[in-house]
Amino acid sequence: MENLMIPSSVSRPPVIIPSKQESLSPFSEKPTKSTVNYSKNLNPKTPDTHLNYLCRNGRLSESIRALDSIAQSGSKVRANTFISLLQSCIDYGSIDLGRQLHARIDLVEVKDPFVETKLLSMYAKCGSLLDAREVFDKMQERNLYTWSAMIGACSRGQKWREVVELFFLMMNDCMVPDDFLFPKILEACANCGDVKAGKLIHSLVIRLGMVCCTRVSNSILAVYAKCGRLALASRFFEGMDDRDTVAWNTMISGYCQKGDSKEAHRLFNAMWEKGTKPGVVSWNILIGTYNQLGQCGVAMGLMKEMENFGITPDVFTWTSMISGLAQNGRTDQSLNFFKEMILAGVRPNGITIASAISACTSLGGLNIGLEIHSLAVKMGIFNEVVVGNSLTGMYSRYGEIEAARKVFDRLKEKDEFTWNSMIGGYSQAGYCGKAYELFMKMLDSDVKPNVITWNAMIFGYIKNGDEDQAMDLFQRMEKEGKIKRNAGSWNSLIAGYVQLGEKDKALGILRQMQSYSFRPNSVTILSVLPACANLVAAKKVKEIHCCVLRRKLDTLPVTNSLIDTYAKSGSIHYSRTIFDRMLTQDIITWNSLIGGCVLHGCSDTALGLVSQMRDLGFKPNRSTFSSIILAYGFAGMVDEGKQVFSAITENYGIIPAIEHYSAMIDLYGRSCRLGEAIKFIEDMPIEPDFSIWTSLLTASRIHGNMGLAVLAGEHLLDLEPGNILIKRLMLQIYALRGILGDTSEVRKVEKLNILKGPIGESLIEVGNTVQTFVTGDQSRPYSDVLYSWVKTTAEKVKTNDYDDGFSIEEEEKEEIGGVHSEKLALAFALIGSPSQCKSIRIVKNMRMCGDCHKTAKYVSMAYGCEIYLNDTKSFHHFKNGHCSCGDYW
Repeated sequence: MENLMIPSSVSRPPVIIPSKQESLSPFSEKPTKSTVNYSKNLNPKTPDTHLNYLCRNGRLSESIRALDSIAQSGSKVRANTFISLLQSCIDYGSIDLGRQLHARIDLVEVKDPFVETKLLSMYAKCGSLLDAREVFDKMQERNLYTWSAMIGACSRGQKWREVVELFFLMMNDCMVPDDFLFPKILEACANCGDVKAGKLIHSLVIRLGMVCCTRVSNSILAVYAKCGRLALASRFFEGMDDRDTVAWNTMISGYCQKGDSKEAHRLFNAMWEKGTKPGVVSWNILIGTYNQLGQCGVAMGLMKEMENFGITPDVFTWTSMISGLAQNGRTDQSLNFFKEMILAGVRPNGITIASAISACTSLGGLNIGLEIHSLAVKMGIFNEVVVGNSLTGMYSRYGEIEAARKVFDRLKEKDEFTWNSMIGGYSQAGYCGKAYELFMKMLDSDVKPNVITWNAMIFGYIKNGDEDQAMDLFQRMEKEGKIKRNAGSWNSLIAGYVQLGEKDKALGILRQMQSYSFRPNSVTILSVLPACANLVAAKKVKEIHCCVLRRKLDTLPVTNSLIDTYAKSGSIHYSRTIFDRMLTQDIITWNSLIGGCVLHGCSDTALGLVSQMRDLGFKPNRSTFSSIILAYGFAGMVDEGKQVFSAITENYGIIPAIEHYSAMIDLYGRSCRLGEAIKFIEDMPIEPDFSIWTSLLTASRIHGNMGLAVLAGEHLLDLEPGNILIKRLMLQIYALRGILGDTSEVRKVEKLNILKGPIGESLIEVGNTVQTFVTGDQSRPYSDVLYSWVKTTAEKVKTNDYDDGFSIEEEEKEEIGGVHSEKLALAFALIGSPSQCKSIRIVKNMRMCGDCHKTAKYVSMAYGCEIYLNDTKSFHHFKNGHCSCGDYW
């Protein structure tokens, strides 16, 4: 037998156990007994009696056939009988049979408003509000019950604006709502923000003398509170004779919605003082607010206080805490609360599960996520949309695309987030073909792609290097998709180009975005700032900073990014100025400035900031420790650096990552403790990567240890056998060691098979333009002037005071490849107006050679200028004959 759900508010008909001959389905089209033929002259009560019998036994299909027989006999049925049949359609949720009854409504003896009202209710409760409204509009006579049915139907369907419109139509029809209907209309006013209609109803309620009705009064209060008119709400609240828990909760909730937790808490305490004991709903409102404001500690305190007063937290209390902690980055605590909830025997709902899964996603705990997925399956709520969406997002985040797709396919109902999560997951993982296939299926589904869907597709394609397809989608979304671009559409292109290293294209898209009158938002700023984190984009950083201030986009993440970008573009003083003016700082703020100081070689300042940070109660994280070790390396404080490395695990419970090990090799290398460096590498619990051996090669080159240089270089070749620069360095090392006579070593050299490597290129910003110089280039019309300056400067630079260990360079020597590009860039900057050029910024595509480094130090002293040069190995700030790298790069 079909499992038919009958609403609890409706009395069930007696359970009839069908005989073998009877149909098992209440909607069976095949009659199980001979149908009475009403063409004969029977007692007029017989048709109604038989119809009521069929109705009680759930045999509605037979009722339709019986009605047809009644029509053939020319008989009629009573209104109550027809109403009972319609009620059965409501009980069984059968709109099809309801429509068939509607087609036979003329068989009713006297068609009164009650029959039409029940017909209206049938359509509304069976899910067809349009049919219900059509019945309502065609009614010749409407009573209070009719209006109540129509307004109630719209209210259940959350058609709030339609409810308000019906109220005005009702008043025009000279029909006044009662104390049952007024709350529904006022609820609609509150939910659609119609304060004007709410005030009108308020005055009407006063004239009708209904203001003393608690339900009506509470509903008026809710309109003012939900619409943010708290002064009106407070005045009305103070004048209420009967203030129950609902009224107090409404006021508390109103202030919570406004973000005024202080006043909400005051009202909560006043509730106690006035003799109304807060229930679990009151506590939940306050707890939820503090969680939304990020004050999870206060929320936890309230929850404990709530339990002390003998009120047991319900699923909403626990869910609020789990969700609040997860959203505020306290994922460990969020999951602990989830475990406590299960142990307390409180059954989680879909939102609880979704919040816990969100915490797992942020924490990086797929195993815990799998356990929660299993729990959702056991509870039978894994098919809920909110749970399915969270699972799809979690699996996509971890790259488990097949698992995400299984969850997606099993969801019977899918909303926009479901589709977007799966399409975004494919795009992020690089499966743009599958993303596009799903995108096309979405076009054919009931849920159409929105701007988020298009943006995900655009970002996926451009992130994976297919900028043509990304731009094609960008153009098509408005023409074919009829979807208006938003800031996120432009942000997708900008972020994609930045990830591809196409910084100029990213900045170009930003300019286009502004030319089309799209205002950049905080995401735009965060996407484009990394493209400006270089020395030749310093002016662009200032422009973006001005845009941030004009648009009031100086959120904490944006300000943190500005500190980092200014430092990387050579303006550490701007980073410090921003830092000092900030009212709120987090660990990322401190790390950004500390890292910037280390980049500029200001180790004392960096370590001083670390001390200040600790005094203010900020706990160092992975990024902080990496900067601290590098700072100790700059300062030559090896023992202190070793203590910090040990403390990472012992005192803070953090497992060191590769960047910490690399920083330790730099620490040993700068102080020429190469034996400790190689011992440290041998004892590493993880496999040394390219950065580790590069750091050792740098230390070996600076301190002239050719044996370790060979060891480091050969490991680098094993990791990247096709790296031409490493091959070039190894040839130089073998030559310097004088091992070319050794047969085995000769074979090593022959295997290197050097091809022509990259040519040195330097970018320099002069005025408002960026100039490009290439090593050995003499094609410029003023090349003779540049070369003359280089030659003259070289004669002034002493060559015997520079000890570069043993000279191995990525770039060919000048006598072979020509004058290096950074020297030509320096010449261009200084020729003509050397006194005005106080700050020179250069970006180079290769490691700076020792001779060019020495030349830059000399020029900074001779011309009284500062030179900022970023190469592939280090950041150099030359001033007064010294470099921020400490001649170690």
